[in-house]
Amino acid sequence: MFYQPDYSAPQPAQADPHLGNARITGVFEGMQFKVDNRDSNTLLYMRLQPGYEVLAKPGALVSMEAGVQVKGKVNFSWKKLLTGGELTFVHFFGPGEVVVAPETWGDVAQIQLDGSSSWHFRKHAFLACTPGIQMTTEAQGLGKALFSGSGLFVGAAHGAGMLFVHGLGGIIARELQPDEQWIVDNNHPVAWNCQYSVERIQAGGIISTLQTDEGAVCRFTGPGTVYIQSRTPEHLINWIQEHLHHRSK
Repeated sequence: MFYQPDYSAPQPAQADPHLGNARITGVFEGMQFKVDNRDSNTLLYMRLQPGYEVLAKPGALVSMEAGVQVKGKVNFSWKKLLTGGELTFVHFFGPGEVVVAPETWGDVAQIQLDGSSSWHFRKHAFLACTPGIQMTTEAQGLGKALFSGSGLFVGAAHGAGMLFVHGLGGIIARELQPDEQWIVDNNHPVAWNCQYSVERIQAGGIISTLQTDEGAVCRFTGPGTVYIQSRTPEHLINWIQEHLHHRSK
């Protein structure tokens, strides 16, 4: 039997500091949404009212109802996120349901921006957003270029609306109080709206490169929220390469 998503009793969406396996439902302006199949084969369902628009990552479309109108490039290279150019999106217009998903297994989190602060995210984390959000890329300093495998640029979201990001494995969030600090391996952050710096781990006063693959971590300082992923593409690639190497012997 074909699966029909349940949009019943949606609640106003907010950033959840304790994301888990539970289904997420919410409503924002002319859209109802549901995040299901958490932690593995996550899908984002968005039911759009007539004329309401959402923007999505090119290539993320899984399915849509026949009444939905599409504009923009459905397939697009995210090379522009490496070079700092303007981003390209697929625009969906209601009425009807749109289903999108990340290119790999993992989780999806929703973040509601109120216009008072901007959010940053690792270069491949963006999945979808509402039209009130402006997306750009921002250059990092050389020290921060190690951060999250993001090269010299990270994505930035400004304005008011709903932003959906994805990560490999599960996503958890932590709310930081003013001046509270949280140290995260530099491959695990997904999105954040607080100050951060990249530094190497020190053990006994000696700089250690054995604690993480690159010996680098990200120090976040509150107030703000940080979303992290439980797995990383870099570690997955290394795991696959290692096992392929052993099998070839």
